[in-house]
Amino acid sequence: MQQSYVQYQVNNNIGTITFYSPQHNSLPSAILQQLTETIVQLNNNPNCKVIVLQSEGNKTFCAGASFDELLQIETKEQGLAFFSGFANVINAMRCCKKIIIGRIQGKAIGGGVGLAASCDYTMATQAAAIKLSELAVGIGPFVVGPAVERKIGTSAAFELAIDATQFRTAEWAKQKGLYAAVFESTEKLDEAIATLATTLANSSMAAMTAIKKAFWQGTENWNELLAERAAISGSLVISNETKTFLKAFKSK
Repeated sequence: MQQSYVQYQVNNNIGTITFYSPQHNSLPSAILQQLTETIVQLNNNPNCKVIVLQSEGNKTFCAGASFDELLQIETKEQGLAFFSGFANVINAMRCCKKIIIGRIQGKAIGGGVGLAASCDYTMATQAAAIKLSELAVGIGPFVVGPAVERKIGTSAAFELAIDATQFRTAEWAKQKGLYAAVFESTEKLDEAIATLATTLANSSMAAMTAIKKAFWQGTENWNELLAERAAISGSLVISNETKTFLKAFKSK
């Protein structure tokens, strides 16, 4: 089985980050750390003016947290460390001076929705349904919640968090503001992303940085907020009830 990885390349001032995990592009802690480090690296790369974030394959964009790793967590400290990985990625995306374009080619679940919401401009295919499944496994979308709520509003985010077993369509996500555009195929999606990325790569870096800073205004407390949220998830994940939910969900 192919190993998990995070790769990046920079061409014509466009940085492309690609992540992969054999379990439907789920996110173990090692991948979360590599994503954070790669985003920071491209933020500091003078040859990169815009970033495209994508996953490998044509099906699931991201299945969220790695269930295998969640089941191995035994203490609050371990839980905090794991969920802090999501907080670190979101904060790296938030603080990055470069505009981040999200390429969502398939379903986004849990933390995958958080990644999509943390991008500055997100495009998807019709197959890119979304679901916040955390409550269904005894946790809750605490870490990704602020990013999702910022993008689609409190009411829609609460709807996703409560109805944790049902997918919402890509069109629903577009109507709520998560996706800027939805395309019939990955080919059309990639054409649109290439056009936008090229335009941004030839735009003023100073202006784009100022625009991004302005639109993320009000999130300056997220280092502390997401750390608090990670602690909540870290405490819940070690309960016997949550372990039972996780094992049942994983066996489906």
